[in-house]
Amino acid sequence: MQVIETLAEGLKREIKVVIPAKDMEQQMNERLADVKDKVRINGFRPGKVPVSHVKKMYGKSIMAELVNEIIRDRPSAILSERGEKSATQPEIAMTEDEAEAEKILNAQADLEFTLSYEIIPAIELKSVDGIKVTREVVEISEDEINEQILKIAESARTFETKKGKAADGDRVTMDYLGKVDGVPFDGGKDEDAELVIGSNRFIPGFEEQLVGLKAGDEKVITVTFPAEYPAANLAGKEATFDITVKEVAAPAATEINDDLATKLGVESVEKLKEIVRGQIESQYGNVTRQKIKRQILDQLDAIYKFEAPSKLIDAEFDNIWRQINTDLAQSGKTFADEDTTEEAAREEYRTLAERRVRLGLVLSEIGEKAGIEVTDEEMQRSLFAQLQQFPGQEKEILEFFRKTPGAAASLRAPIFEEKVIDKLLADVTVTDKTVTKEELLAEDAEEGDKPKKAASKKKAAAKVDDAAEGEEAAPKKKAAAKKKAAEGDAE
Repeated sequence: MQVIETLAEGLKREIKVVIPAKDMEQQMNERLADVKDKVRINGFRPGKVPVSHVKKMYGKSIMAELVNEIIRDRPSAILSERGEKSATQPEIAMTEDEAEAEKILNAQADLEFTLSYEIIPAIELKSVDGIKVTREVVEISEDEINEQILKIAESARTFETKKGKAADGDRVTMDYLGKVDGVPFDGGKDEDAELVIGSNRFIPGFEEQLVGLKAGDEKVITVTFPAEYPAANLAGKEATFDITVKEVAAPAATEINDDLATKLGVESVEKLKEIVRGQIESQYGNVTRQKIKRQILDQLDAIYKFEAPSKLIDAEFDNIWRQINTDLAQSGKTFADEDTTEEAAREEYRTLAERRVRLGLVLSEIGEKAGIEVTDEEMQRSLFAQLQQFPGQEKEILEFFRKTPGAAASLRAPIFEEKVIDKLLADVTVTDKTVTKEELLAEDAEEGDKPKKAASKKKAAAKVDDAAEGEEAAPKKKAAAKKKAAEGDAE
């Protein structure tokens, strides 16, 4: 077999592979000899079928199998021998001439094919001693805990019948009948319906018109269904509702005590406060970690400058651009509405895509060199979390992960990345800084991976970032990009 490099330009490689016809014929004959002892053909005793006859009957099909196996297996072996890693699956090209293909199958012509691919650049890891990050810490007050408990307690709040007019926060019990153009519509009728004014459970404008009503009052309420209302026959339509108020009840005072804790399924108020504190700490901790992670990534971005595979960048850009256009379509806006142009937006997000791919490769290399692995138990937990998000569809989701190439890597990738970040946090300089809740939750208008223009674009970029738990990880890209770490690549 001859392996000839025909292109080496930047990260691009093209290789011509030639396997002589005599070598292909030898491999075919070895298989034919094996087949001869097993095949059963009328007129011949087992094992006595002439090789020439077996070749005439099965030669082409066996050669076709050989060609398919070579095309499937040799590329990875060739890259391994060359010490290269392909950013994506190599593109394979071979003759499309039927006459030439026929000669190959008859062992009358050499098998030739070309491999085209981009290599993963060699990344020389650098010291992270100079990386410094600030960890923002919020001191949780008793008042904040109590405030959160009161919000939780709304689900267990009791109401007491009151005389007089309904006000914001009161619960109204009523019968209603909805009509469009004077005709009742499906789902527009209910009896003894309970609605807390201000809960925003009903159509916009409905609840506000209940304010001032009292038990026994009747009223016709007019509202307009939102244009995006799920029921197409009602979307954007004006409707009336005949209302009969049966009861008005005011919310009972809520006291943070053991009785409230019991209503919420907790044995004591102390335990309730402990649980709520833990929830708040977890929420703030997630925000803090994201901010630390961004600081680390920004500094890694400044340290590592190298050419990233264009195909990975293209794939990442396509993912981002799809999200941007979806976001704009949902908001009914254009790039002009966001004070930019499509061309400028493309340039900005192309830069973002390149950054994500490059940093994804860096994180992958750091994790690989550190021997970071994702355990089966961690994978199971991640899969279980996916199943919880789609109740009733567990079977379909499991089937998807079993049958879809790369699906397991999509679970492994974010776990791997977070473990790399943990490793970096142990090596860099971390300084704690006490801040207020408002300071912690304030958005950074100059976030490192988001363009500085266009609110909708930022929102879309944020969605992509949240999905990747920060930003950098080019989903499928790195699974393909770091085959070794593709079982645990940086997402």
